[in-house]
Amino acid sequence: MQVDHRKGPRRRGEALEDAIMQAAVEELTEVGYTAVSMERIAIRARTSKAALYRRWTGRADLIVDAYTRFAARDVEAPDTGSLRTDVIGLLRRIADQAKPETLHLFFGVLADAGEELRGKIRERFVLVKPTRMAAILERAETRGEVRAHLPDRLRTLPLDLIRIEVLQHGGGPAVTDEAIEAIVDDVFLPLVRP
Repeated sequence: MQVDHRKGPRRRGEALEDAIMQAAVEELTEVGYTAVSMERIAIRARTSKAALYRRWTGRADLIVDAYTRFAARDVEAPDTGSLRTDVIGLLRRIADQAKPETLHLFFGVLADAGEELRGKIRERFVLVKPTRMAAILERAETRGEVRAHLPDRLRTLPLDLIRIEVLQHGGGPAVTDEAIEAIVDDVFLPLVRP
């Protein structure tokens, strides 16, 4: 049964965007990327397709934004005053956020994705400099804990390595504290210290 979005209270801004994002994740989880349609997302969100197309050029952009919000929510950069403990804290939060349902959703998107969506995923997760890690490194540079002007590849190294751990072992407690500490102590810190 279709719901007429015009009969409910009108939502705008963040409330509408949240509803659309949640509807996109529900649609993706239920039918997989290849069957996702902007029309069904609009129906789930109780809005119009025009509202979706005002914000996103198509389903690939919407799905990547929705997945990013769903998968990366509540992960903030710690600020303990120490580069080591900040990076360990961030990696632990990322690993704990990678719950089985999130990983299932991610692998489902990748399995269904065409080149357009894969490109958007690469752009979002690989090519864009992660802001949480950048904040940690800026504070560490101010304290003199890291060399100035680190290359981008080195700045994101801990995130790349935790991503591999999550993909190999699953998220949460399957990624051990020892593995996280080894990433930081044995690989990252020796490369970035002055």
